This record gives sequence, C-alpha cells and structure tokens, in this order.
Amino acid sequence: MSLDNIQLPANIIAGLYNKSLYDLKPYKPVHVNDNDEKLLYLGENLKHVTIIVDNNEAIYLPDEQLSFLLGILTACKLSMADVSVINLAKNLHCTYKEISNILKSETVLLFGLHPDAINLPLQMPHYQVQKFNNQVFLSSVSLSQLQKDKSEKMKLWNCLKKLFSI
Repeated sequence: MSLDNIQLPANIIAGLYNKSLYDLKPYKPVHVNDNDEKLLYLGENLKHVTIIVDNNEAIYLPDEQLSFLLGILTACKLSMADVSVINLAKNLHCTYKEISNILKSETVLLFGLHPDAINLPLQMPHYQVQKFNNQVFLSSVSLSQLQKDKSEKMKLWNCLKKLFSI
C-alpha cells in the first residue's frame, strides 16, 4: 500500500481539523455615550491607552499604517486589546472630555494632530510628555511620516520608553 493513495473516513478528517484558523470574535469597535452619539474606536481599551489619528483613507488606519502601529505597540509590550484607536475623520466632534468620560483614558497618544483638534487646552511640542487632568498626553508626527523618517522614530521611541517604563 502506497502513502499516496490513503483515504481517510470523513469523521477522522473532521477530527483532525476541529479548530478554526480564524478568530471569529471581533473587536468591539462601537460604543455609545450618554448623548447617543457614537464614538467609533478599534481595540478593547484594557489598559486605557488611547491613540488618536486623523485619516480619511480608512475607517481607522490603512493597512500599512496599522501594521506599523502594531509594531510600535509590540515594542511597548502592548496589543490592540490594550488600546483604543480613534480616527478623528470618522469621529468629527470628538473632544478630550468625551475621550476621558467614555474611555477613561490614562494615556493619550496623538499622531499627526495638534492638541486643538480634540479641544485640549494645552500647547505642547511633539515628543513632550505632558500631564493634564490626571492623564498623560504625547504628541507626534503622523504615522506615515514616522514610517519614512528614522530620526522621528527615535524621538518617539525615547518618549515611549519613558512613558511605558520599557
């Protein structure tokens, strides 16, 4: 008998492949605040770290920027389950107060945004960790700029090491 012609019964094949290759449990991206306005975000926000971007190309981020962000999170010993990613282009009137009230954010990272974009009453340069209202804020250039510029990546990385005690 040759190994090329083995035929297994269907119940044995089903037993060999009883687990799915895909995790069908999706993230919970839609949460509703008291005013029935929706705040769309990606992630489960387990560690109350909020990442705010502004991108018109995708609901949250284009694939290459999301992959880059996942690399940053992995380096910080975080995952998508630990954070929430908010795209201001899809949450037009989102303010830091709403973010604080709904997500209970302890750390807020702004990528490519000025603090005025979320009505934050602070003026802070990029890569300066700023404490305000029992929260920590950090502003950076956009993810697409970070991907292209090694010196900007290093500035961000130095801040993230201090911020997350890496």
